[in-house]
Amino acid sequence: MALRLVQVNFKARDDAALGRFWADALGWGVSSEGPGVTNVEPVGFDWPDPTALCIDVVAVPDPETVKYRAHLDLATTSAAHKDELVARLLELGATHADIGQGDVPWTVLADPEGNVFCVLEPREIYRDTGPIATVVVNCTDPRAMARFWSEATDWTLHEVDDDHARLRSASGVGPYLELLRTEGPETVWNRVHLDVKPYAGDDLEAEVERLRALGASDADVGQGDDVSWRVLADVEGNEFCVLAPDKAGVSG
Repeated sequence: MALRLVQVNFKARDDAALGRFWADALGWGVSSEGPGVTNVEPVGFDWPDPTALCIDVVAVPDPETVKYRAHLDLATTSAAHKDELVARLLELGATHADIGQGDVPWTVLADPEGNVFCVLEPREIYRDTGPIATVVVNCTDPRAMARFWSEATDWTLHEVDDDHARLRSASGVGPYLELLRTEGPETVWNRVHLDVKPYAGDDLEAEVERLRALGASDADVGQGDDVSWRVLADVEGNEFCVLAPDKAGVSG
């Protein structure tokens, strides 16, 4: 048994507006599975597929009460591409953000609802990831987090030390998941968390039990009892969702 990391989930006041921002930012399309939910994914994408992590924007009554430790880093291919992307994002409604980064080669921005993200300078490691280079999760112990996430999912651990860990789909495609050591309490508002999904035909409850054995715990974010997914927290308390698997022979 294993889980696939399939999407990042944004909480928002206005899911349609924030979804449109991210679709325009990434050059992707939008759809909706129902009121209050906007799905952002590459045009023609057959979800789920490791070549991309999609974005699911969900409207919540009070997003100010939600604070996660994940954010997106966007890839660029040249200095000119980076400058052009930053300028376009600002036109779309992003703003510059100061999180104490100092003089760094990347640019820190916030989306229209205040979620911080980074536009990276060109890096060889991200040349084939697509527009999202990596999903970064801040943590206090990258080794422990890497152990959990590499065992929880079918993603491969590429490197790990006391300050940083990097995982990627076992297929060697798409963006990375990076676990970055940070000190002290979080000072940045981000309403982004991870969603994972069992393979078709696998058992949701069996996967949840396996995650608990790895150190995950149950989490209550007000989801109620009538939802098809399960909300858990990883070994550092970061909430994530386990989505219901598709029936065998049916793609999601």
